Parts: sequence; structure tokens; C-alpha cells
Amino acid sequence: MEADSIAEIGIDESERLFVTPASATFPYIYREAMEVHWDAVRRRLHSPKPREWGYLRWFQQIIAAAAEQSCNLHLASSTAWFNISAELKDEIERWSGSRAAKRPEDHAKA
Repeated sequence: MEADSIAEIGIDESERLFVTPASATFPYIYREAMEVHWDAVRRRLHSPKPREWGYLRWFQQIIAAAAEQSCNLHLASSTAWFNISAELKDEIERWSGSRAAKRPEDHAKA
């Protein structure tokens, strides 16, 4: 499985969570049928506007959809955060940290 760092995480003007990979692209992410979409112009993955799930759950869904496309997306010290509350940033970092602790081999390749 490929690994790529996350360049940006944010919430856009339509209240959708987005994740911008550093270099990976996902033009066929729709095939996973996980409600995760690829914006080819902005080069980022995004969720729909949250309904039942919160932003953390949508972040997890985006990461899972990327994994289905054989790419392990992970946070980096250089990841930029846009329109994300301190609480949500902390939740994402904690979840990502626990995930990395379970799968350190994925991050060794990044």
C-alpha cells in the first residue's frame, strides 16, 4: 500500500470536510461507494455536508476510502488546518495517533 501525507484538512464554505493529499490523486474514489468525492480542480477529497455523522467520523471515512484505493493517508507535522476547531483538531490527531501506533509499518514508507 502506498503512503502519502495530508497537506491540508479543512471545512469548506459548503460545510464539507476536505482532506488534501500531498501528492496522491483519487479520480476513481467514487467506485468505493462511501460518499467520499474527489475534487480534481482543488486536488482534494471531501465528504458531503454532515447529516448524521460528525466531522471526525467523516475524516475516518475519507481515510478508509483512500485505503480502499491502496493509499494510506496520514497526518504530518506540516499538515495545514483550515476552519477546524481546536477540539476537532485534537480529536483527529488523537485518532490518527492511535491508528499510527497500530500500524507503524505504513508510516515507515512515507
